[in-house]
Amino acid sequence: MSNPVLVCVFRGIDAYDALAGVVEGFTQCREKLNPGGSLPQAVMALTPEVTFRQAVLFFTEADFVTGKTYTLQEHTYHSLQSLCCSFSVGEGWRCRAESLFTFLHTGAQVLCTVLLIKPGVWSQNLARILRNLDLEKFTLVGMKHIDLDPATALRLLPPEVTQDPAALGAHCTYLTSGTALVLCLQRPNAVKKLLDLLGPEDPKVAQALDPSLWRAQYGTSTVHNAFYGSKSYQMAVQDMKLFFPEGLCCAKCQALEEEEV
Repeated sequence: MSNPVLVCVFRGIDAYDALAGVVEGFTQCREKLNPGGSLPQAVMALTPEVTFRQAVLFFTEADFVTGKTYTLQEHTYHSLQSLCCSFSVGEGWRCRAESLFTFLHTGAQVLCTVLLIKPGVWSQNLARILRNLDLEKFTLVGMKHIDLDPATALRLLPPEVTQDPAALGAHCTYLTSGTALVLCLQRPNAVKKLLDLLGPEDPKVAQALDPSLWRAQYGTSTVHNAFYGSKSYQMAVQDMKLFFPEGLCCAKCQALEEEEV
């Protein structure tokens, strides 16, 4: 009671897991620097409900201001710890005041993401894949066949692959070997949900983790791993612009498609 405390409220994607990692690292560092000492301690709320109850003890709704509009796209109810600072808004920023209470109860925002089913996979398994997407509450808002050129194939590869000439050649050869099927999918928290369904890039790792993961079911190697999914919301916007420049059959997705990244 004799010393002041600093109260912060953060918002972000997977905020609770991310902040827990920071707090754990801070605690370990503090113990190394001063074992058993009285250096500052950090505690955090563990659920959105507790976050809200604690936040209203220290702040009013007027203290909570959103950042850039596009930074909110992948935030869901379970990843909220709201940004509690006021800041100047420069030219080109789209910003509006937002009630913390309203944001907590709004729920996940409907987003779009891109799924590319690689050559040789979709032609044999399309009906099953579409059925699984429907079960996971995805809405199909864009679909096309495409023969990837080397430049486009390169854009789909993880950075570690592009740094290995042998792996790069194998991936590009496979991706350009036949027709791929590109789907644009919509649902709340679409990007993360799709990545969670696909699993790790290596089908063997996916198999060990959970045999129901899609790469575990349809992939055979790190090269023939069946699927590409947009890695982030920003990448999803870029992928939509790349594969669906003519637009999508969804007004919300069309608005997202036009966003600056």
